[in-house]
Amino acid sequence: MASTADFKNGLCIVYNNDLYMITEFQHVKPGKGPAFVRTKLKNVKTGKVVDNTFSAGHKVETARVEKRTHQFLFKDDFGFHFMNSDTFEQVMIEEQMIDAADLIKDGQQADILFHAETETPLTCELPAYVELEVTYTEPGIKGDTATNATKPATLETGAEIQVPLFINLGDKIKVDTRTHSYGERVKS
Repeated sequence: MASTADFKNGLCIVYNNDLYMITEFQHVKPGKGPAFVRTKLKNVKTGKVVDNTFSAGHKVETARVEKRTHQFLFKDDFGFHFMNSDTFEQVMIEEQMIDAADLIKDGQQADILFHAETETPLTCELPAYVELEVTYTEPGIKGDTATNATKPATLETGAEIQVPLFINLGDKIKVDTRTHSYGERVKS
């Protein structure tokens, strides 16, 4: 059990018989009335974010979760298969549990969040940026870089994102997995 004084970003709690992660919190002490804590809670399974207010000193049940690094092996009809690099155990993750499933490629590292008591996988997080090769895009027009114009590009994983006009077929680029946006061109 933890009280509202123990709240911090990333803490997993049991709320309404479900697992939630605290993404934001703010202790408020108004001039009149008791203190309270405003929170934004993200459902670990569905990703839905809810706002909740706890009175100061309120006790909540914490959930022990562990983040482990796994390597992506392959995808089939059942889901995405990952392997723990230390123990070589394999785990299957459903597509809706991965934030940016269309940006993952073979051999890539990802962090999987496990519920420590039941050993069930909860979510899968990719690194903030991944390096991918452009497999298809229209050729850029030389000299047309005065504006922030973009064009669609297909990446090696099959994902489509918008890239600047100077990106060509075969270029390696960094893609932000949180926003599905172009980061920068990778120099080989």
